[in-house]
Amino acid sequence: MLSDFSEVVEKGTRDAALLAAIDWDRLPRHLAVIMDGNGRWAARRGQPRIAGHRAGVEAVRSAVDTGARLGLGGLTLYAFSTENWKRPRYEVDALMRMLRRYLRLELDEIDRQNIKFQTIGRTGALAESVRREIARAMERTADNTGMVLTVALNYGGRAEIVDAARAAVRRLIDEGNAADELTEDRIANELYTRNLPELDLLVRTSGEMRISNFLLWQVAYSEIYVTETLWPDFRRVHLLEAIVEYQLRDRRFGGLKLVASSE
Repeated sequence: MLSDFSEVVEKGTRDAALLAAIDWDRLPRHLAVIMDGNGRWAARRGQPRIAGHRAGVEAVRSAVDTGARLGLGGLTLYAFSTENWKRPRYEVDALMRMLRRYLRLELDEIDRQNIKFQTIGRTGALAESVRREIARAMERTADNTGMVLTVALNYGGRAEIVDAARAAVRRLIDEGNAADELTEDRIANELYTRNLPELDLLVRTSGEMRISNFLLWQVAYSEIYVTETLWPDFRRVHLLEAIVEYQLRDRRFGGLKLVASSE
């Protein structure tokens, strides 16, 4: 609540005004971010793309800290897609080094804030050194009861749906059921995100109007918020702006809200 921000937000600032505008009973339970714009941030400064990725680490810290202080149920960050393997080898290697470094340096703070860490995606394809850091972070925070911080690694929305459908079919076969028994609920129960609340808000930075194969199943009825801010420049104020905008939306989930007659 507001008291959780007293040590980091000054009175009279934009952050403070946004916090005062938030309806604490209508926070998104699960918020996801497509962290985009690192390359453009670096290019505008005449720096290599890797510099943009490094600068983006501070934005991750800010988002995680803000989400935890708000008391979100889940914060999911799109860090590395199945398509990102097509990038130059040196860039992929640098991203993996930064991930390992982030986990080593931030794990104490993540644990202190009672955050539970996990990953989604086909992480078995990642290097052993990366999997080892992930396993250490997950084990260290397994009993934490606060916000669930999920990092999507070697993740693709289509791949997730395929994996979930295969698992659901295998379960049907094991139970002796016919293929006609396959339902949306059965697939949903096999998704990588099955332990998370429904996705309420998807945020994309850098102004691009694409979902980029991220949480395709989960985004069906979520609100989408796009900001022109590049990810390395994204800070607490931008996340709070997204949440305030989310709370102004009229969410109907495909239906219509009944309006009382004045007659």
